Amino acid sequence: MSAIFNFQSLCVVVLLLICTCAYLHMNTPLASFMDRNKDGSMVMFWRFARIGERLSPWVSLACIAMGVWLLM
Repeated sequence: MSAIFNFQSLCVVVLLLICTCAYLHMNTPLASFMDRNKDGSMVMFWRFARIGERLSPWVSLACIAMGVWLLM
């Protein structure tokens, strides 16, 4: 089943995107590339990185909750 139609899979995909974009923005030279491209199709990755940086305690709690939910 596609991740779009399954809520649990959609949550996993969105959390993975947020965590991956925030990690790449903070720890690689890709940050300048993301900051330059704030329009077009790359704006989505920049926004996910901003969400991961600014809401990191909530994102980490969501990742823990999703991990527990998947293990049950």
